[in-house]
Amino acid sequence: MIFAAPNSQSCAAWLLGAACLSSLVVPHTRADTVQARFPAAPRFPENTFTRMFPTLHSFGPQDNAERLLVEAIGAISGIVDAGDIPGVTNPRNPDNPAMTAGFTFLGQFLDHDITFDKRSAINATADPYRTINFRTPAFDLDSVYGMGPDGSPEYYQSDQVSFRVEPIPGSDKASLAGVIRFDHPRDSNNNSIIPESRNDENLMVSQLHLGFMLFHNAVVANLRSQPKYKHAHPRRLFKDARQIVTYHYQWIIVHQFLPTTIGQNVVDSILQGGLKFYNPLRFPFQLKQLDQVLSLADDDQFGSSAASLAHTRRTLPLVPIEFSVAAYRFGHSQVRPGYRANFGGPAGVPPAFAPLVFNNSISPTDPDPNDLRGTHRAARRFIDWQTFFPMAPNLQGSIVPLHNKKIDTNVSSPLFNLPGQQAPLDGLPSSGPSALPARNLARHVNFAIPSGQAIASFMGETPLVVPRLSPFGLNTSTPLWYYCLFEAETTQQGERLGPVCGRIVGEVFIGLLKFDRNSYFNLAPHFVPFLPSAVPGNFTISDLLTFAGVVFPLGL
Repeated sequence: MIFAAPNSQSCAAWLLGAACLSSLVVPHTRADTVQARFPAAPRFPENTFTRMFPTLHSFGPQDNAERLLVEAIGAISGIVDAGDIPGVTNPRNPDNPAMTAGFTFLGQFLDHDITFDKRSAINATADPYRTINFRTPAFDLDSVYGMGPDGSPEYYQSDQVSFRVEPIPGSDKASLAGVIRFDHPRDSNNNSIIPESRNDENLMVSQLHLGFMLFHNAVVANLRSQPKYKHAHPRRLFKDARQIVTYHYQWIIVHQFLPTTIGQNVVDSILQGGLKFYNPLRFPFQLKQLDQVLSLADDDQFGSSAASLAHTRRTLPLVPIEFSVAAYRFGHSQVRPGYRANFGGPAGVPPAFAPLVFNNSISPTDPDPNDLRGTHRAARRFIDWQTFFPMAPNLQGSIVPLHNKKIDTNVSSPLFNLPGQQAPLDGLPSSGPSALPARNLARHVNFAIPSGQAIASFMGETPLVVPRLSPFGLNTSTPLWYYCLFEAETTQQGERLGPVCGRIVGEVFIGLLKFDRNSYFNLAPHFVPFLPSAVPGNFTISDLLTFAGVVFPLGL
């Protein structure tokens, strides 16, 4: 321990349920438990998770018996498994008419921009205050930009402004549009050369990440066409382009993603009424008492690290563990068993690429697996975005976008047998349960997450009883992730999150934007999008992908 408390009594007086002082210095030498080459190290080692409801107790005991109990709920063929059969409509796993299929992967992309618990074990208790968040807790697109051209030159072209991208050989012959498609740069092992390896977990989020790279490049080209940038220094050009990209991205979050996911009324309530439950700067020590602890440090030995720690702890918002391991994982319920990635080539040669999202029976050495895992490049591995988001009529044609699955207590079957344990795949676990719902629920035990009912009562909402969990003794003390799904299913017909979990998600998103000094909330509070869009003054993910040049008319 670097810092010493004056005495145990005074230490206990300011603790809020965490181990004395040890949370101030976070070890980060444990082995990774999620496959991801980048980020290799946290930008801020002091950037841990926090608790949104620190006074509430865990939904159940933190022991192996409870972990096995909840893993059984989330196991393959368990009560959460929708029981999908490929090619057969499943009434237990209905579509969500209020949300198209791309929102699942936009939501995943957003998560990868603000959170990454890379090292907590799946079968052991954990303390959020000692669990490092490897991502910066801001919607700043550091997952795309890395440290910029100076700090991460490997991501950029020689102009030190635009991103490197690479053509997919043969993709023009595999596409109705007849044009070359693009991919991230890759090394000789097909590993993506991007700052966030999890954005190569599946083809959809991989191509969405590419869309943001090309969106930046398109903004750069737009600026270069303007007289005032004719002789602009590369640093100025990059800085201005990144700000334009980030502001439009943040606009999409506030004006499209959140209203669709939690409801416009909840967004308005938070924007107008403020944060009621999320304190972005909450950690186990009051600031004044933290100062007292830091003042005890020996200046010669610890002075610089103490000052850095004090500054970071005062200014860096922390992401609550209730959001990260529970409420925001609602998107797993939205995943379809499979997707039509693209419509194939002319006259059906090659045919449309429409496999399962994951198929763990495929050999890990297959160079072009017949599922939608990432970390591969082949002619057919690209996205026709008309399937995922509605585009302008000249681009959409007669194509009807697919929809997400409803947010409910049934999860698509391919998520119960994730690949990644036969051979490493970015973003996927290499050990532990292969069922994603089981992993979600085990983390509730590990991190002592309060029950959905306890949080509902704390918020002043009427707690819901979950009859389906009565055989497990969890009907009135339900793990928060499952409660979020049940709440959405029963109060919103599965079309969006309910009042408890919608509030958690909304407050964290808006809170991070408010506490980011570089967000448009703070630097340009009257910002209105100005890039070309279907509706002037608005900007959607469809507009972004169109401006990026990754949406092509298909003649359908």
